[in-house]
Amino acid sequence: IVQEEIFGPVAPLIRFTDEADVVAQANDTIFGLAAYVYSENISRLWRVSEQLEYGMVGMNATAISNEVVPFGGVKQSGVGREGSKYGLEEFMTIKYMCLGL
Repeated sequence: IVQEEIFGPVAPLIRFTDEADVVAQANDTIFGLAAYVYSENISRLWRVSEQLEYGMVGMNATAISNEVVPFGGVKQSGVGREGSKYGLEEFMTIKYMCLGL
């Protein structure tokens, strides 16, 4: 079940030996839409979240998406972002034009 992208109320619980082990297990997937980290230690929340290979990470939070944040994943969970100004930039191409007079 942990190697599938489940779009439903499923929360697999897996044993791990230390922080490095949990990060390795979490990143051992072809998917990368969202991950969630829960801890009372704020330093651990940031340290683990920075190592996770996911497009979005909730730290002590369940609702991590809204209209003002970029939504999207990495790996096989999406290409680019949608929502917010970052999502609009995914659909734009910058062109530089210079006119000499």
